Amino acid sequence: MSSLLVVGADHLGNITDKLKNSGFQEIIHLDGRKVNMVKRQIPEHVDIVFVMTDYINHNLAKVIKQKAKDQHKPIYFVKRSWSSIQTVIQQMGDELRGR
Repeated sequence: MSSLLVVGADHLGNITDKLKNSGFQEIIHLDGRKVNMVKRQIPEHVDIVFVMTDYINHNLAKVIKQKAKDQHKPIYFVKRSWSSIQTVIQQMGDELRGR
C-alpha cells in the first residue's frame, strides 16, 4: 500500500497520522465541498480510494465510485472514525493474504 485518496470530511485530524502508521506513504484528501469536485480525476498513482460516507453528497460518491471502477482501483466506503477505517484496512490485509 502506498498511495491513498480520501474523499469527504472537512478535516482528517489525526487519521492522517494513523493511516501513515498503517503503511500508506501518501494520503491525498479531497473534502468534496466544492461543486467542481465531481470533475476531478483520480490521480493515476493512487492505489486505493476511501470515501467518507458521513461527509459526502450522493452525487460525488456516485461519480467517484464510477471513476474508481473505470480505473480498476479498489474503493472502500468508511465512516469518519478510526475504528471503521481500521476495520477496512484489516479486511484489505486479509484479502492480500488470501484469507
